[in-house]
Amino acid sequence: MDGTGRQQKNYVGYEYKEIVTDSSRLSFLLDGYENFGWEEDGSQTDGGTAGNPPLRQRAVLRMKRNRKIVNKVELTRLERNFEACVNEIGKLEKAKTSAATMYSIILGVIGTAFMAGSVFAVTAQPPCYVLCILLAVPGFLGWTFPYFLYKKIAGRQTEKITPLIEAKYDEVYEICEKGNKLLY
Repeated sequence: MDGTGRQQKNYVGYEYKEIVTDSSRLSFLLDGYENFGWEEDGSQTDGGTAGNPPLRQRAVLRMKRNRKIVNKVELTRLERNFEACVNEIGKLEKAKTSAATMYSIILGVIGTAFMAGSVFAVTAQPPCYVLCILLAVPGFLGWTFPYFLYKKIAGRQTEKITPLIEAKYDEVYEICEKGNKLLY
């Protein structure tokens, strides 16, 4: 104790890190980074404006860690491995629906082309009602079936990709366990 009645604290130098992510992954990332010596220094969620809500709520995770942490080199290597696995999980999650979205959009555009042909057939001089009906039927089908096509392809992709995602999560947990052992 010095003469002012305050206790003197030891100096601790910190390094800081900010990660921008979806708010749904915030807890997962925080739990993972704690295994590499990081502690939460505050997080903030972007809720969008009143008239324009975001599609996915973004969050900023702010963390700090002691600069003189033991096994820092190995922890940093494991942390990079963890980040790579998290990025691969994100890509696999997107892959569940990307092919389904693409095929559905293509089918919808084809349906729109048939519908445009139908409109041109009816507005021609003289109007071709039979051709209009023949082109309108596939046009309406092209507008209706993309939803069902999306559901079918997305379901198939989900079945195929879910085991890969689970394997990545297992790899992440192993990496976090190794990092935690190095800390304590």
